[in-house]
This record gives sequence, C-alpha cells and structure tokens, in this order.
Amino acid sequence: MKKLQFGAGLIMASFSLMSLGFIITWLPLATNRASASEDLDNQAVLPPLINRELFFADPEITGAQLSPDGQFLAFQKPLEGVINVWVKGIDEPMEAARPVTADAESPIMIYFWSADGRYILYGQDNGGDENFHIYAVEPKSIGETIPAARDLTPIEGITAQIYALPKQTPNEIIIGLNDRDPQFHDVYRLDLTTGERTLLIQNEENIALWTTDLAGNVRLASRQTLAGGNEILAVGKGGLTPVYTCRLEETCVPIHFHPDGQQVYLMSNRNVDLIQLELFNLESQQSQRVDIDPENQVDFGGAVFSEATDELIATYYVGDRLRIYPQNDSVATDLAFLRQQFPNVDISLNSLTQDDRFALIEAQSDVNPGAVYLFDRTAQTLEKLYDVRPELPSEHLAAMQPIRYTARDGLEIPAYLTLPQGLAPVNLPVILMPHGGPWARDVWGYNPFPQFLANRGYAVLQPNFRGSTGYGKAFLNAGNQEWGTGAMQHDLTDGVQYLIDEGIADPERVGIFGGSYGGYATLAGLAFTPDVYAAGASVVGPSNLITLLDSIPPYWVSLKSTFTLRLGDPDNPSDRERLEAQSPLFSADQIQAPLMVIQGANDPRVKQTESDQIVVALRDLGRPVEYLVAPDEGHGFRKEINSLAMTAALERFLAEHLSGRYQAEMTPDVQAQLETLTVDIDTVAVNTSSEPEIVEVDPAIYSRYVGDYQLLPGMQVNIRVEEEQLIAQATGQEAFNLYPTSETQFFAQVADITIQFDVSTEGAVSGLTLYQAGQELFAPKVN
Repeated sequence: MKKLQFGAGLIMASFSLMSLGFIITWLPLATNRASASEDLDNQAVLPPLINRELFFADPEITGAQLSPDGQFLAFQKPLEGVINVWVKGIDEPMEAARPVTADAESPIMIYFWSADGRYILYGQDNGGDENFHIYAVEPKSIGETIPAARDLTPIEGITAQIYALPKQTPNEIIIGLNDRDPQFHDVYRLDLTTGERTLLIQNEENIALWTTDLAGNVRLASRQTLAGGNEILAVGKGGLTPVYTCRLEETCVPIHFHPDGQQVYLMSNRNVDLIQLELFNLESQQSQRVDIDPENQVDFGGAVFSEATDELIATYYVGDRLRIYPQNDSVATDLAFLRQQFPNVDISLNSLTQDDRFALIEAQSDVNPGAVYLFDRTAQTLEKLYDVRPELPSEHLAAMQPIRYTARDGLEIPAYLTLPQGLAPVNLPVILMPHGGPWARDVWGYNPFPQFLANRGYAVLQPNFRGSTGYGKAFLNAGNQEWGTGAMQHDLTDGVQYLIDEGIADPERVGIFGGSYGGYATLAGLAFTPDVYAAGASVVGPSNLITLLDSIPPYWVSLKSTFTLRLGDPDNPSDRERLEAQSPLFSADQIQAPLMVIQGANDPRVKQTESDQIVVALRDLGRPVEYLVAPDEGHGFRKEINSLAMTAALERFLAEHLSGRYQAEMTPDVQAQLETLTVDIDTVAVNTSSEPEIVEVDPAIYSRYVGDYQLLPGMQVNIRVEEEQLIAQATGQEAFNLYPTSETQFFAQVADITIQFDVSTEGAVSGLTLYQAGQELFAPKVN
C-alpha cells in the first residue's frame, strides 16, 4: 500500500489542486480597460472572454472513488459552498448522492475508503497549517442527517501520516504520529471502530518513512545517513538492518511489497541516470530491474497493482505526454479498447474494485478538465458518470505544446507553450510560469492558469528547468545550489529569450508568475534580471533562503541532508554567503517592476515573514508593491472565494502592466473578499530581533527542571540551578544561562537556543524540546 502523507512535498510540488489557486491584489483599472484591449490585434477572431468562475470556482464533481466492493461511488462536491464528500449507490443516478461529511470551514481535499468499504477516511487540517488529523465517517449509516465525523487522531499540534490500509485487517490501519517528537513519526495500529491506538514502533532512529507489507506488518524503514546517503533498512526483532543504500543525490524508495512477502518493488536510480522499477529480494539482498522507460527519456513514473492479487499490472511514464505500458494481456486488451474510445487524450485509472472488475477511468486533455467513466473490464463497457467542469467551453481553449529550447550552456530544456487562440504568435504578451517544488515538474494536460491566461491573450511558457524531477539524475542534480543567480534561474531567462528570438514574445511585455518555488523564482527574476520582466506575482514565495532553511517544519528534519545538497548549509560560511547572494531580499534595491506578494497566514513551509520582509523592503525603497494575506489559508489557497478574488485581481494587474484582456466585473462577495485580503503595506512590520522578550518568573520553579535529559545518543543536557539562575550544559560543551520567556520556556542569549520544558498539569517534567536554527530535538528526562 502506498503511503499517504497529508501535506506531503518539499516546498511545493503542485499548486493546481482542484480549486487551489492564487490571490492577486485588486487594482482599480477602469480607465485602462480600453487601452488594454486595443493592444491586442485582430479582436474579431479572439475567442470570447470566458468567465473566471468557469476556471476557478469549485468543480461540480471531482475525485470519484469506487468502494472496494463496487457497490458505492464516493466523490467530492460542494455542500453549502464548501467541498465535501458525497456517496451514492453504484446504480443510482448522480443526483441521488448524499453528503457524508459536512465541513463548513475548509474543503476536504484528501479522502479514501477503508479496505472493507465500511468507512470513509479523510484528512483535514486547520486553516492550511498542515497539522492533518484523520477523520472517519460511516457512509452506509446515512439517514436523514449527515453522519458525525470522528477525529481518530485528536492530538493538538501533530501531523498524521497513513502508511497502510491492510486488506487482511480492514478495521485497522497503520499510521504515524509525531506527538512524542515533532520531528519523527512513531508507528501505531489504529482501530477504526474504537479509535484505540497501539504503539508498534517508537521512532528513535531518525526514520523518515515506514513501509509495510501487504498484511500491514512494518517491514522497512528509510532514512538519510549521517554519512550523507539514503538507506533502506529491514525492520526485525533485533532492530533495524541496512539492506539497500544509494547516494544522497540518487533515489531509492520502496513502493509496494510483492505478494510473496519477501520481495519489494523499489524506485531506484542507483548507479544509473534514469529512475527504474526494481524488484528487491530482502533475503538475498539482490535486485533485478523490472521496467525502465522504453524510450530512454524520462524517469519511471509509477505502477498500478491489482487489487485482487497485488500483482504488477501496468507501469507508466510521463514524457511530453503520459505513456502507459500494460504488464499482462488483460490490461493490454483494456488499454487497446480505451484508446479506441478516447483518441488524442490522456487516460488514467483512478479507482479499482477489490475483484478488479470495475475501474474508474478519467479522460483528460489540455483543453478538457476531465470526464470520468465507469469501466466494466469484463463486459468491456463504459458508462459516463460526470464531467469535472461541464460548462467550460473546450472549443475556446488553447492547445498546450511540448517544446524544447537550448539554455546558454547548451543543455536542452523541456517546456510547454500555450498560445492564445485567434492571435498570430507574433509579439505577444508573455507570462512565464515556473513550477513549484522545485523538485517537481510540469506535465501536459488541463491546467487552469495557462488556459485562463491564454484566454486573456497571453502566451504562457512553463519550463521544466534543471532541478526539475522526471528527467534523470543528472538533470535533477544540475540544479543543486543553482537557485536565483545560478543555472536554474538562467534556464527561465533563456526561455524568455527563446520566445523573443522566435518573434513570439514582445520583450516589453513579459511577466513572471508562480507559487512556492515559482514565487521565489518570480522574486529572483525581478531582482537579478530586472530588465527582463515588466511585472511579477509571487505566491507563497520565500525571499530569504537563510530564514527559509531556519524555519522548515520540524518533521522535515529527516530531509536536512537533502536541503544541504540542493540549497546549501547556512552554518557553512561559504554556503551562507552564496545563499544571501541568491536571496532576493538582499537585492531588493534592484527590483523595478511592479510586484504582487501573496501569502497564507498559516503557511508552515514558507512562513509569512518571508513575504512581510520583501514587502517592507520594497515599500521602504518606494517601489510598487501590493500585498494580500489570507488568514485562513496555508501553502496555497483552497477556498473558492479566495481563488476567485485572486483571479479577478490577477486579470486587472496583468492588464495594467502587460495589456492583456480582463473581465472587469466581479460579484459583490468576491469584491468584499478581495478588500478583506488586501493589506495596507504601511502597516506591515518585520520583527528584526531574534531574541524573545525575557519575563520575570519565581526562581522557585527552577528546581522542577533540574536533572539530565537525553538529547542525542551519547549527548545529555544537564539542567541545574546556580545562584537562582537556570543553567544548561550539554555533554562536552560549555554551560550557558537560560532566561525565562514564560514559566516553561527559556532562551539562551549566547547560542540562540530555546528550550521548552514538557510539564504536566501536576507539575511533573517529562522532557524538553530544544530549538536552534530552525531545528527541533526532543530530549526525555532521564533522572
């Protein structure tokens, strides 16, 4: 079973989930409307201006999944304006579906059936903070009222991971919780009926990922080694034993156990460039290649396994387009049938029943957001269930073309280009859209932003710059430490130059717009190549790579070596100097073009400070900058009203600075929301002090903290009191004073260390958490 991790990703793998969108500052452009339109030639042949709600409002229906027995269909659909989960009988019409969840605050983005179909499980956080809990509802018990959801992980401040939904024990799932130590997840067996949790493994070995066999037994663990590599370890009664290793710049990840229980499928590019599918024998520790891209172009994309037998039935690769390769005759027959029914589109398998008879097939293209069909594999019949966005006029959307261009150092860069309908591809306004991640990639298919922007008259370029995944180890690692002033950013600049050289781009009307890493690339583009761009919009983009690395979520500490490899180590003087040079904040004086900065207040990955500080810097320089903050969002926007407010403003902003078309009108609720999100930049302040405020507490409480705490193997922290001063001293290091910021939290001025003591309501102290340079370490009290 593939591990399901809520809020997975590095900085940002994608920002196109359902209604996940951006918000852009509203600019009053009524006086510019005529000039913006007049700048586009051949107005008579342009497609009609498509209402932005058809792109960015919540879809009517999406995310369908079959129950394991094939008797029910679940899907996501708005309930009173918020995406929730609905269920219907497989033979009932879609109109007969009933809601089984009733979240009135945040859309439910992640859900799935339990192994026996008794429960629907879903993940939900609080306002985008990514502290996901697991909830359960019983859809078959629905009556006149919506069944109550049960929080199966009711612990504050945790983010839950799901490792397995075993078929042999369908009432139990295997999960990870980081309640004991925010950095690492302990493994539990969770009873779905009672909510009882049974501890299976206490994670004291810095494990980042646990893998179970088909019966739900935890068999493998994955982590980064102290020597700077990746290792897979077998979990046994005697502890953990390394069985497979690869270098830090390589990939080796278990994805699915073989039915024999002694072999496991791995994704690996150990000693080769492209990631391939391997079958690894745990007993002999020998690995054999199962599949590699037949066209020798891209990394292994993924595998499909039978629900009935757990055998491998298909593999797929994502080149310019999706390519699927059947692994048995039955699937080959299915694929041939489906390709006849759906020519010139990409098809994907979204769900499969436990007997493999029924599947959900989605057919999608660059101009079709998707239609979902029930496929009877035995009868070879298809029944259309729904269109994701039935009102969107596909005939007025624009083709997405795979292209290649050559970077300044000769490296070939794959990209996608979307050209507006009705205009000759000459001297057009252009939007460069760098993807998030950055260890991700853009793919061919429907994407609301390129289509929306193309409808407004822009050419949209989406480069898969070096550092993107999917194109092999060498291409990925060519982006290491090449942010901002390096080759990753040069690839974007060279993409713009390619369009100028081809006569497609008007060099005076080029904008840049992206989220997460794409937001950073926007800031970097404006700061380091100010002559290239006429405007930019950064969504949850970091402005200072040092503060970004210092504030990563605690459960990413297991990936610290990856961040050091790909970005650098702020504690290394030469790396720190380079990171400062690559941080747009320190070159804010070079930014001349108008900038929008958009932020979710609850973002755990790119903290609001990242946006605050660039806004303040530009404001104080007198440069044009706009700022929006959503108090109920995190790393990317999920709520429909925020997406609609954002896109209304985006049109106006781009029309003012790049002379594209825009839809002038917006509904009163969208207008009101936009005004709510807009921040007066004169009110923005950045706390430049790194030291918290010291408070007065009764020194008598210090005695309860006295003792030794096990910080690391071989390292303890001794806490003692000397002359009414709390003192800390780590093994082999000098002692330092601790100053109170509350009764349980103390700060060390000389080392920038914060210590939070874990104190029960009875006053007993069980341990401490030490925070330094964005890292967190829990230390239990040992005496």
